[in-house]
Parts: sequence; C-alpha cells; structure tokens
Amino acid sequence: MSHIENLSNQEAIDKLKHLAEGADICLFTTALTILPLSTRPMSVSQVDEAGNLWFLSNKSSDKNLHIQADKRVQLFFSNKSKSEFLSVYGDASLFDNNRQKAEELWSPIAKAWFPGGLDDPELSVICVAPTEAYYWDTKHNKAITFFNVLAKAVKGENADDEGVQGKINVQIAEGFEP
Repeated sequence: MSHIENLSNQEAIDKLKHLAEGADICLFTTALTILPLSTRPMSVSQVDEAGNLWFLSNKSSDKNLHIQADKRVQLFFSNKSKSEFLSVYGDASLFDNNRQKAEELWSPIAKAWFPGGLDDPELSVICVAPTEAYYWDTKHNKAITFFNVLAKAVKGENADDEGVQGKINVQIAEGFEP
C-alpha cells in the first residue's frame, strides 16, 4: 500500500511549490459544473509564500469569463519524468489592472501571448488560492523506484509501497486578499 503522508503548514506549502514549479504546466479547469469540463494547459508563473498559484491570462479568454461566473477551479499537474503528480482545488481571483504583480510574473516567453508586453490591454493576472490539494510522489528518486519495482515484479511482490501520497493542507490566512 502506498504510504500516506498528509502535510500542513510550511511543509505543505514547500511541497505544493516544489510539485507545481517542477511540473510547470498544469491543466487549468474552469466551469466545474458544466460537462465536458473546460480545461486548457497553463504555465504557473509563481507559487508565493502562502501557497497561492499565480498565472498570466488573457482578459477576454473563456477561462477568465468562467472565473467571473464561478471562482472554483481545479488544477492538475504532472511531472512524469519524476513521477510527481498534484491536484489542486481552489478559488480563483482575477486582477485586470495589477501592473506591479504582472511585472513580478512577467517572463520573455509571455510576449508570445501578450505582444503588447506589460502594456497589452488583454493582460490579466489570476491567483488561485488552494482550498484542497492532493499529491502523489515516489519515496525515492525515479531510478531507485524503477529498480525496486522491477525487483518486486521479478519476485512476484506488490510494488504499491514505492509511493507516497497525501493531502496538502494550505490554510489561507483569514481576510487574505491575493
């Protein structure tokens, strides 16, 4: 059986940051009550010290329109090369005129989506404050896990104990406004 290790406080934030930044790209899902789900790949620009995930977004995108109607979102991260996975459920906030945060999140690659740079009229910022998160990880690095699983397969043993998983409890400070 996989080892369960629920995390809280700074340990939870550190794990969330490690997994989200390690995967970089997530599937960002909005309009959670409408099928099929509306999902698109997004690059996380930052995970801050409180565990909030920040993204640059197009102001008139379906994603932003969905968030205006329902702030609940689900993010799915996968770092296959390290066998690390993360699911984050939370509340999204939109910031259309936060130049300071946009500057903080800006990278040269963002110009591909926002040709006007930081002055692009379509540039907006999304902050996702996690309310629930769950992770799956290997106990060891991928190479060690691979050889352990291989050895157990040869012996006919169960390899479920090679992983660790658990809840990531990130508590948002009361009255916090991203």
